[in-house]
Amino acid sequence: MTIKTLAASVAAAAFLASPALAEVDFSGKTIEWVIPFSETGGSAKWANFFAPLLAEELPGSPTVVVKFMPGAGSTKGANWFQEQEYDDGTLIFGTSGSTQFPYLLDDPRVRYEYSDWVPVMASGTGGVAYLNPKDGEKFDGSANALKDTAFIYGSQGATRLDLVPLLAWEMLGMNVEPVFGIKGRGDGRLMFERGEATIDYQTSSAYLGASADLVAQGKAVPMMTWGALDDAGNIVRDPTFPDIPTFKEVCEATDGCETSGEAWDAWKGFFVAGFPVQKIAFLPAGTPDDVAKAYSDAFDAVRNRPDFPEIATKRVGKYEVFVGENAKKATEAGTSVSPEAKAFVKNWLQDSYGVSLK
Repeated sequence: MTIKTLAASVAAAAFLASPALAEVDFSGKTIEWVIPFSETGGSAKWANFFAPLLAEELPGSPTVVVKFMPGAGSTKGANWFQEQEYDDGTLIFGTSGSTQFPYLLDDPRVRYEYSDWVPVMASGTGGVAYLNPKDGEKFDGSANALKDTAFIYGSQGATRLDLVPLLAWEMLGMNVEPVFGIKGRGDGRLMFERGEATIDYQTSSAYLGASADLVAQGKAVPMMTWGALDDAGNIVRDPTFPDIPTFKEVCEATDGCETSGEAWDAWKGFFVAGFPVQKIAFLPAGTPDDVAKAYSDAFDAVRNRPDFPEIATKRVGKYEVFVGENAKKATEAGTSVSPEAKAFVKNWLQDSYGVSLK
């Protein structure tokens, strides 16, 4: 399913809120929201933003506690969640593009199946790449003056969401050496702050929560966003960061970078899979329909709060939030990619990083 088709489907079949069934009551209960990353990244900020709002709207106003299970770029936590058999709604799980990409690439470490889980909310995000001040002075909207610089980047792994910036920088002709093994993008930001990394990228919630302060202090210079999609599937400026150029714009201004062809199609395919539907909240397989509906209704109530647009823009960015059946459709869009894009990326991973997923 294309994002254009998804958008049309969502517009035509908007999920209507209705009261949760009376027998679903979380009074006095504690709900664990497990995030398979460290507490310093964008997924942590996303869950911590939604958790108290969700608690207010669920029947019985339970306590919602966010817990972290980092490891293997989120694969550890996702494999763990696959084995859980809660049916009372006291466990939810949050994924991001770094969980989706190993699944899309047939990573042998993946023992989870998205179609087994019950999505109750899905939301998009963006991403911002930024430079250290010294190299930021050379940036003029193109990467031409950056091609002779050797950059260091703290990475969770090339098969995670980091493949979007890594492939983008390579297409721009930049020399970016990843240091693999960090547990979350927040750890990459800390490497940048300590001077151990000289280039970084963060998803929108993490950028708004910490990296924007580095920019305000003159310790970082924004380079580009990955952009957003309009209704026709074209890449346009990210609505949360309208003053920052997109990768497409920077590519068009950079010698040797093309916005057509195999590399571009593969990059865009994984961008679409990883960002417009980037963070998803799931209940375990086998969750009863009435419990799932209670969650969908609660998330629907959250997104329809009068103050939601304002507080969301400040904390997680200005992006679509899908619930109920539309969360399922969004999940399908975020967990599929063309065979051609998959083949290109697998070959690129082998050639650039010696990662074999064939």
